[in-house]
Formats: sequence, C-alpha cells, structure tokens
Amino acid sequence: MKATGRAAAPLRVLMASPYSLTRVGGVQGQVLGLTRALRGLGVDVRVVGPCDGPPPAPGIMSVGPSVGWESNGSIAPIATDQQAARRTIDALRDLEPDVIHLHEPAVPGPALTLTIGAEVPIVSTHHISGAVGREWALPALRLPMSRIAARVAVSESARLTAEDAYGGEYRVLWNGIDVERAQHACPWPTDRPAVLFVGRHEQRKGLGVLLDAWQGIGRDAELWVVGAGPQTEELRARGVADVAWLGRVDDDERDRRLAAATVFCAPALGGESFGVVLLEGMAAGAAIVASDIDGYRNVATHDRDALLVAPGDPDALREALRALLDDPARRARLVAAGRARAEALSMRALAETYRALYAEVRR
Repeated sequence: MKATGRAAAPLRVLMASPYSLTRVGGVQGQVLGLTRALRGLGVDVRVVGPCDGPPPAPGIMSVGPSVGWESNGSIAPIATDQQAARRTIDALRDLEPDVIHLHEPAVPGPALTLTIGAEVPIVSTHHISGAVGREWALPALRLPMSRIAARVAVSESARLTAEDAYGGEYRVLWNGIDVERAQHACPWPTDRPAVLFVGRHEQRKGLGVLLDAWQGIGRDAELWVVGAGPQTEELRARGVADVAWLGRVDDDERDRRLAAATVFCAPALGGESFGVVLLEGMAAGAAIVASDIDGYRNVATHDRDALLVAPGDPDALREALRALLDDPARRARLVAAGRARAEALSMRALAETYRALYAEVRR
C-alpha cells in the first residue's frame, strides 16, 4: 500500500519591531526585508510593532501609534503604553508561533514585552552599539535576557555592547539588503554627475560636514539630499550651490536615485552599528564615499569597495569626492567590488541563515 500523508505545516514565526514600521529606519528596514525574504522561503512570518497609520504591508499587527523617545541624538519612535503591551500579548495568543524573533529585545515596547512574558523559544537580534546601547541597558533585564535561546548581533561593536550589558554569547550576522530590487531600479533621469546623501538631518549623520565639503567642490556636479530632520532649515539656510533638497521620498524614488548616483556619500560621525545603507549603494552601482567609523568598516574596506575618510573632516571628504568624480576607471573598480560585496550580504542569504537558526532553537 502506498504511504500517504500531509505536508508539514510551515514554521510560524512572530517577529517584533521596537520602532514604528511606518517610519523610515535601519531596524525597521531589516524587519520588513527579512520578513519578505523568509516568506519567500516558506516561513509563515507575522510582524508586531508600532504603526503611525495603516501597516505598510500584509501580515503586520499594529500595537498602536508611537511616541518619540530621545536617544543618541535622534528620536526613536517606540510604543510603551499598556495598550501596546496588551496588543502584543494578543498577537502572541492569536498566532501561537513556534519561534519568536525580537529585534532590540531591551527597548521598551513589544520586543521587551515578549522578552519578559513569552514562553516560546526566542531569537534576539541586537543592532545598537556604543553609548546608545548603554541607554537601554537595565540590570533588571539580565534574568529575562538569559532565557533567550539564541542571540545575534549585527556587528562586532553591537556584540560587545550587548555582551557588556547582559552577558551571554552572541553570534555576529550581517544586516541584509534586497540586492535584486536595488539592481533592477530604473535610474532617475539626470544630465549631470550626482552625489547622493540619504538620512535624517541631524548632527550625527554628518550632513553639515558634507555641505562644508561641497561648498568648495569645484566640479560640475549636483548634490542630492534625501531626508529631513531637526537640522533641515538651518542647513538649507547656508545656501550652498548645486544642492537639490528632495525631502522625504518613497522607496521607488530612493532606489532610482541610488541607481543614478555617481557617488553615494555617507558622512556619519558615529553611532552606526552596521552600514546597510552602504550596501544598498553598492548593489545599485554607485561608488561609495563614507566615514571611517566602526559601523562602516563592518561593510567596506578602504580603496577596495569604498573610499573611507576621517569623520568630521570636510577637507578629506571633499578630496575623496573629487577623486571619484574625476576618475571613471577608479569609480568602476570600486563599483565592481561593491556589487560583489553586496551580493555576499544579500537578504536572501541572511533569511536562509535565520531559518536554520529558528529550526535549531525550536528543537
């Protein structure tokens, strides 16, 4: 007699974001991108987190709107009220997941609620590092954090921060990018070389340093500035020439600007645990100029797949931008190496690694 049987049910994962999923941010981008990639591998993933408006994709359960929490010179959009906690527990009961995946388990909101209250095997991913990581480090969390089955850090600096705060062992995995989406974007039309900046307009992102460098660039090129923030009006008032202030743009325009940019510039002063934005520029085919900081050295190597310069030094930044605007052959060499680097750190490869980790903790 022929044996028959039903296919095994897909692995059910509840993934929690501490930050509003309707706001642009590195952690939110990882949550949404990893969710898409895992679903493509047959994993049933549901996401819980704050949303300031309709959830941005199917399978997201909003715990309510966020409030701004000052952190590391930025504003973290988190949800910490009782309603958010109740909705998080409701989502846990409704889904009955096999595994919970928490991003930033110590940040108040859904992730911390599940860290303390869930009895399902937990995987945690730690993104923050340095001084900002210590802001969330509470001694009372050492016990619930010790119950986490598998801990991941997105960089060596994030690993050291988490280890110092909570003890335990951490596996270092990269932040992934959707390589195919970046590679297939239709370039934004332009008739001049363009340098692109994407980020919140606040001191630590270094846009002021980039504007100082651009003021004396002396090249026929345009600077595209994407984003907004508390420094926007002050920086625009400088009146630097050949700067297009684009404000907040949707994902499609952002991808198209990346695909069209001659150079992608990331002049951050610090506080970056992993340079995923550099990988996005590499995948899109832009040459990279970035600050020589720990978070970016996790991704790029100077003069192999990017030019790295001292943070906060407009003269060094100007010379690096000129070097790539003036030298097509050098640009092409960096672009080719950057594409290979982005391929190696794709979101699909990351999703496959996490799927194996889920199976391990479930056993």
